[in-house]
Amino acid sequence: MKILEKFGKEEIAYVYLGETSRGNLVEFVESIQPPIPRDEKWVLIVSTLNGCPVQCMMCDAGGFYKGKLTKEEILEQILYLVNTRYSKKVPVKKFKIQFARMGEPALNNEVLEVLKELPEILDAPGLLPSISTVAPIGTDDFFEELYEIKEKFYRSRFQLQFSIHSTDEKQRDKIIPIKKWNFEKIALYGEKFVREGDRKVTLNFALQEKI
Repeated sequence: MKILEKFGKEEIAYVYLGETSRGNLVEFVESIQPPIPRDEKWVLIVSTLNGCPVQCMMCDAGGFYKGKLTKEEILEQILYLVNTRYSKKVPVKKFKIQFARMGEPALNNEVLEVLKELPEILDAPGLLPSISTVAPIGTDDFFEELYEIKEKFYRSRFQLQFSIHSTDEKQRDKIIPIKKWNFEKIALYGEKFVREGDRKVTLNFALQEKI
């Protein structure tokens, strides 16, 4: 990973612009939540695509799309940040890795491969992966495998977020201009995904003026 730019403050967050080993530009973030110290909670937010084809109204990543990142390119972002602060042993009580910076993660099956490998690569008892998704049509296989991975590796330690941005279907279609799961399908999947002891599914809404 070659770092091209770094912005931010140590006491809040840093945003990195990097070039992967395959020459793709990625944006990724590390942050803390004051006054909680880093060894209590540390959040990494990584890209899964080079740009994004979804083109949500409020997202800058939708201005271009140049393809999927490989498993190695996603891991490069994570390991760069981990190795900068620690080593492969991460003694953080709540170590959240969120696949949500640039790109819709459900459009890249390499995200699933990363999730499978993280428990082997990192010694991180506090690891808590998180996926934020608009649930595109045609990604059922991704979500079926995601459920299996959660059951095998991350029971009670996985956060699933659906970015719906509006409870009005027409308004939601305007904000997220692709075919996607309806609310009923999201609810049915959520009921299956969350078992006793698991974290609840989160619904994301971008703050905006009326559209």
